This record gives sequence, C-alpha cells and structure tokens, in this order.
Amino acid sequence: MTTHTIATRDDWFEARLDLLAAEKDLTRRSDEVARLRQRLPWVRVDKVYRFDTDTGSETLKDLFDGRSQLMVYHFMFGPDYKAGCASCSAIADGFNGIFVHLENHDVAFTAVSRAPLAKLRAFKQRMGWTFPWASSIGGDFNYDFNVSITEQQQRQGSYEYNYARGTHAMDAKTVPPVVAQNAAMAGAEPIAYVRERPGMSTFVLEDGVVYHTYSTYARGLDGLWGMYQWLDRAPKGRNEMGVWWRHHDRYGHD
Repeated sequence: MTTHTIATRDDWFEARLDLLAAEKDLTRRSDEVARLRQRLPWVRVDKVYRFDTDTGSETLKDLFDGRSQLMVYHFMFGPDYKAGCASCSAIADGFNGIFVHLENHDVAFTAVSRAPLAKLRAFKQRMGWTFPWASSIGGDFNYDFNVSITEQQQRQGSYEYNYARGTHAMDAKTVPPVVAQNAAMAGAEPIAYVRERPGMSTFVLEDGVVYHTYSTYARGLDGLWGMYQWLDRAPKGRNEMGVWWRHHDRYGHD
C-alpha cells in the first residue's frame, strides 16, 4: 500500500496552486540568472586553436561557420577511450534536434573531444548522431578551458575544474566505484577516464575577434541533460541508485 499522501481533486488543486507559485518564482529567477550570464565580461581569445573536423583542419574562428556565436560541448572522449562517456552520450542524444535550430538562429554548435577524429566519427555513426563533432587532439584547447588534465596534474592534484582548484592527487586506488563504472562503459582505464571532464563553453565573434563569454561544468550541465528535465517532473523524480543509464544502444545488453 502506498504511503504517499492521497487527496481529493480539490485538495490536489490547492496544493498544485502552491507549487505553481514556486515554479513561477523559479522561472523568474532563472530568467534573471540568464541575464547575469549575458552580462558577464568577455575575454579576448588570441591563441590559435586548431581542430580536426569533417571538413578538414579548422581554427576556433572557423568553427563559427559564418555565425556570430559559438557553443561548444566539451564531450568526455579521451584518446584512450573506446567509446564516448555514457553520461555525455545521454546529454548528446538531445543534440540532433537542437543544433539545427541553433544554426538557424546565428549560433554555431559543435562538440569537442580529445579523441582522434576517426574514433569520433565511428562512435557518432554507432549512435546515429548528425551534429558537428571536432577533435582537439594534440592541442591546448581542452586544457585551457579546464576540461582535461595531464597525468602530472593528476599525480600532483594541481588542476582546476568547476572553478575550484584540485587539492588531492589521484591514482587508480582513489577512483570512486561510480566513476570506475562509467569508465568501464567507455572502455577506458578509470585513472585515464578521469583525466577528461564534461563542460560547455560559449564564444562570440565580433569585428573579427573571438571572445570567450561563458563556461559551465558538472551540475551546471543539468539543464542540457534532457532526460533529467523529464524525470524531475515524474512521480518518483530521479529515483536513482547509482549509475542506471547506458549508451542508448546498450539497454538490455548489460
């Protein structure tokens, strides 16, 4: 028998009005936070970054593809991975339907990973994705935007992520079990898996100059993770017991 509160329709309606007031307040607050994002100062990007793309070698400026804005999803797919991170993949499952609309609203979009382009293409085909995906292998882009760390930084604990400085060295013995589970799905050694981190960065191109405008990481990506927006409205919410998601073609296989 359920232990949840059971009510009449009238009682439910009154409770729903209370919740509606809270939801409206959250919406207004979210609008204000969006305005704060847009008021962030810009940082000029003078460094030349190069990427391997389906159309050849391109710079960061090239990725704008004639548009004034660029959004980059930092997809966890390191050179040693056999597959993309399952968490990033769950987020990326929503990109196909979104990037077309962005591109027709003066916003270029691409995912960027350190894996070689051939690996990205093969995994992209496996997943049935069509959005742009560039490789930053051999360059500093991931490191400069704090979504990759070197083995030395890992050993020393001298790295930055989500606007906090790392203070603990990592080795294979200190990787949490939940991270090891994610690493296994990516076909990567746990210690190599955690050298990549998820994030999203935005840029603007004005008068021929590229500026970095915004980056977010970790729980800052929740709003991009479409399944969670649905689960937050489901009767039992996220209802999680560890890592339950898989690459979308692996459900029922393991």
